[in-house]
Amino acid sequence: MNCLIVDDNQVFRLLLKKLIAMDSSLVLVAECENAMEAHHHIMNNQVDIIFLDIMMPGMSGLELAKILEDKPPLIIFTTSVAEHAVEAFSLNVVDFLLKPISPARFLKSIEKAKSANHKQQKSSDTHFPEFIFIRASNTVRRVKVTDILYFEAIGDYVRIQLVGNIDYSIHSSLKNIENKLPQQIFLRVHRSFIINLNKIDGIEGKTLILDKNLIPVSDSFRANLNKTMKFL
Repeated sequence: MNCLIVDDNQVFRLLLKKLIAMDSSLVLVAECENAMEAHHHIMNNQVDIIFLDIMMPGMSGLELAKILEDKPPLIIFTTSVAEHAVEAFSLNVVDFLLKPISPARFLKSIEKAKSANHKQQKSSDTHFPEFIFIRASNTVRRVKVTDILYFEAIGDYVRIQLVGNIDYSIHSSLKNIENKLPQQIFLRVHRSFIINLNKIDGIEGKTLILDKNLIPVSDSFRANLNKTMKFL
């Protein structure tokens, strides 16, 4: 994870650099003497963890954390002033380290950060795209995922069937499209069909019903379909 040290004390920045070097998964990308410099760096670079002092000239660490509150990197406050702990944790920071920081306490804080980072990534993985873009007849179109019923392979083309009896054809293979779709929403049910799971109205034998459209289900894909659907 990319780390940023923000502290006006040069000696402490050096100590933090040594602590960061203990964990090979951490990469120190920069160190800043004040919050304004840190804000500029965060806005222009990938930063995963900030080791942020609270009492600094000009903008304080707490003020910087509030600016970054909407979508901040993980923040670990590093300070010699314990009285700010309550306000700091109200900003949903990972940890609050009191100086001087022992190696054991530092590593415990890093484990908290790794756990928080894992949860963020997991949450990101379950965030579905609202739109996809398709190129049809030399025109790029934005299509809402919730409007897609199914994809059907027809020769060297794939037909994208939308609600409202709208469809587009694109030059591609069904396998290529399958690899680009969010698997939590779309499922291959036949060598020629990928369907939107949220559009299934019912199943009759080996046929799916999607908004009055009948889609065949192959035996080889049936087990995966049954596993994905939640039957009572």
